[in-house]
Amino acid sequence: MITGFLNLFRVPEIRKKVLVTLGLLLAYRVGFHVPIPGVNYAVLLRYQQEMQGGFAFGIMNALSGGALGSCMLFTLGVMPYISASIIFSLLVKVVPQLEALSKEGQAGQRIINRYTRYATVPICIIQALFLVYGQLGDAATSNVVDQGLYAEWFYKLGVVLTLTTGTLIVMWIGEQITEYGVGNGTSLIIMAGIVARLPTMLSHVATATAAESLGGNAWIQPIAQLIVLYILITASIVFVTRAQRRIPIQQGRQMRGRRVYGGQRHYLPLKVNQAGVIPIIFATSIIYFPVLLASVVSAQWFRDFVTNILQNPRSVVYMLILAGLIVFFSYFYTAIQFDPARTADNLRKQGGFIPGIRPGPPTADYLNAILVRITLPGSLFLAAIALVPSVVYAYWAVNRQDFPFGGTSVLIAVGVALETMKQIESQLMMRHYEGFLR
Repeated sequence: MITGFLNLFRVPEIRKKVLVTLGLLLAYRVGFHVPIPGVNYAVLLRYQQEMQGGFAFGIMNALSGGALGSCMLFTLGVMPYISASIIFSLLVKVVPQLEALSKEGQAGQRIINRYTRYATVPICIIQALFLVYGQLGDAATSNVVDQGLYAEWFYKLGVVLTLTTGTLIVMWIGEQITEYGVGNGTSLIIMAGIVARLPTMLSHVATATAAESLGGNAWIQPIAQLIVLYILITASIVFVTRAQRRIPIQQGRQMRGRRVYGGQRHYLPLKVNQAGVIPIIFATSIIYFPVLLASVVSAQWFRDFVTNILQNPRSVVYMLILAGLIVFFSYFYTAIQFDPARTADNLRKQGGFIPGIRPGPPTADYLNAILVRITLPGSLFLAAIALVPSVVYAYWAVNRQDFPFGGTSVLIAVGVALETMKQIESQLMMRHYEGFLR
């Protein structure tokens, strides 16, 4: 591991990419210390400590880098861009024009990326309006923002434009990392926001457990239990993320003159967690939308439902809703991303077949049956990871602000770290250096 790390700085090209990535991530984190106009920063720090929310708030907060409710320049983070990317990844499968563009290679992908950037702007504006009339309005009542200034329409318009501009800057930073740095820029930005919150999480847990202990070293046991819990979560995430079902593929032999071509045997890997963290993002987005809506809707029954169910991670109804949505979206997103009929058709055109299975529709049915079976444990695993905070809240009886770092954040961080290490590994192996994964 140490040798692989040192090899990063022995190759000038890789060293430059690593330094560019670190520099851009540092610039990204600087934006979280730039308050929006009209915010009293000293009062804001006290107000942040009183912020509470359910699991959905925690996931959206993680995706935005821990800035929701902070009234900073990068409050929305990269979340609107992620939403636009997910929307277009779905539209590509159902809109013929976009599907045709996706088959044109890099040129078509550049056009889809441009449409994604355009769609990010209205999503930013909508989410900024919810924050301005919701959380910023609550902040105004706590004197974080002057109430007279908040009452002016031009101030609200300025905040919306500021938040939108901040997201566009974050989006640009992510694209620069992808082009000139190492790894996927958007994923690394999310990971940087999660990792940056880790020291705060440990401090909150230590403070909360020390305050609840009767004295002595009684607070050490809960922290040790959480550390063991995170080690187990990380190990299980690595295992499930890399787990795959290998479908044997046999290439047909072809005679060309006196030479025989083909006949090789390889594998078609199907991941157990084919959808990644996307189902959790979908599920939390659906749960978080009523939470945002409750800030502008005056119906008391709706506010009570949001408060008692959707923002109460200890609620059994909340756990069932979240788990059901995650399992549903796991199958939904996997079905969209992997088309067994197209895969079977490509195998037939390339002269490949699955031993014992006829080419064409039987191969598609076989792949679909396997995909349905392996998606179930993957979706249940995602649901279990997502419910880790709820179990911790119920078992240790701590508040969200005392335990803001859930299993989903670990899932995102570990997944991004593995993908980034694979990219670095491939670049090192191309130059005959030992990598990380051996």
